[in-house]
Amino acid sequence: MWPSIGFIPLLFLMTNNFFSRTEYLIGSDGIDSLHNTRVILFGVGGVGSWCAEALIRTGISHLTIVDHDTVAPSNINRQLPATSATLGQPKVQIMRRRLLEINPQADIVARDERYCAETAESFPLADYDYVIDAIDSLADKALLIRMATAAPRTTTLFSSMGAARKLDPLQMRVSEFWQVKGCPLAAALRQKFKRSGQFPARKFKAVWSPEVRQNLINDAESNGSLVHITAIWGMTLASLVINHRINQNNRQ
Repeated sequence: MWPSIGFIPLLFLMTNNFFSRTEYLIGSDGIDSLHNTRVILFGVGGVGSWCAEALIRTGISHLTIVDHDTVAPSNINRQLPATSATLGQPKVQIMRRRLLEINPQADIVARDERYCAETAESFPLADYDYVIDAIDSLADKALLIRMATAAPRTTTLFSSMGAARKLDPLQMRVSEFWQVKGCPLAAALRQKFKRSGQFPARKFKAVWSPEVRQNLINDAESNGSLVHITAIWGMTLASLVINHRINQNNRQ
């Protein structure tokens, strides 16, 4: 009997190229570049979980995922790690298991903790090629943006703005952060930066939508969201990393 990694026979790993269809498109040099790229992703909820899946399926082999939350019933409608069988479990641990089932040879680091002022110094952002922000908390998000843009220019930040209360994925856009208009989360971030006098050190791209936020049940406290929106946000964040890396590789 062949030795195995989990339920996957080692022979299968040795004789099958998971990334052949990707290689047809971007070439072996492109695949090698993705394999050697280091990414850290903050938040593996409705946006970040789909981003992580897309990165690993495309060929990113070094991924650190950060989230301090556990799966709740309200997550099931839109978050990849959330099922009736995973309720109460740490999201990063569920995601790590899933991502290693996709590519058992990937280097997946799961950090079950919150990124905040007290923990920020424990995250060496300069060690990564890409920082992806899929954080919900305004204070933590603002801090990550400031810290990531202060890292060396070899570290690139991509950030998700608000995906809640959206219905139309065709309105999604990618713009430089200061060009985002009509997104309440981006507006709140700009106000926070201005009040504190602490600004991002350089420009960065954000995924956002100008769609007026829906409030279909007339509840000011409601913050509903749908998987066809959050997943597209996450997939788009992954595409920014992948295309940026491929373009870098092509210029060399």
